[in-house]
Amino acid sequence: MATEIIDDDRPGIDAYGTIERLLAARYSCRGFLPDPVPERDIRKILEAARRTASWCNAQPWHLIVTIGTATERFRQALVQYVEAGNPAAPEFPFPREYRGVYLDRRRECGFQLYESVGIARGDRVASARQGRENFRLFGAPHVCIVTTDEALGVYGVIDCGAFVSNFMLAAQSLGVASIAQAALASYSPMLRAHFGIAESRRIVCGISFGYADAGHPANGFRTRRAGVDEITEWVRE
Repeated sequence: MATEIIDDDRPGIDAYGTIERLLAARYSCRGFLPDPVPERDIRKILEAARRTASWCNAQPWHLIVTIGTATERFRQALVQYVEAGNPAAPEFPFPREYRGVYLDRRRECGFQLYESVGIARGDRVASARQGRENFRLFGAPHVCIVTTDEALGVYGVIDCGAFVSNFMLAAQSLGVASIAQAALASYSPMLRAHFGIAESRRIVCGISFGYADAGHPANGFRTRRAGVDEITEWVRE
């Protein structure tokens, strides 16, 4: 549920209201229409996201964006690669474990997704089938692969994370839905070979994007966000 925005006369309140509404409206889209996004709008998204702040202004992100038949070629090749039983090989380690409130939030999100598409708890076959939708890009007409310079280490990855967030907000402002996908980076050897990614780059994640299929059941739920006082320790003296 979106946070209520209170009108007042402070400078900048309209700008705050805009970004708050975009943040409240954005969600991870898991069902796209096939309609392509005009290239002029993709360029607008990138034009906004390129202004992302970065460590020492390094701007470590480099992007591969698919348009037209390139998306379908990649989708088919990735699905074939995964279904052939190739092992996952991410270039950055995935979380060692989820524990405490982080495990609770992860489970809640998963349960909401499975319930929305009619998967019963414990149905591993159906949940695996839903998981494979990641590699179909959830039907999106475009994907953006985000890479960083390997020498920049964790700071390059952090900067790319900020870029991804701004990309998705800029997309939302144009009515374009998106989902950030670490799942794509988990098969980095395939992405590296398919797109000819240089050895000096490291694959951070993908962002599938396009227009949301409003009737797709996976788009019918929203995850909860922790409140300000749940995530903040106030130090006053």
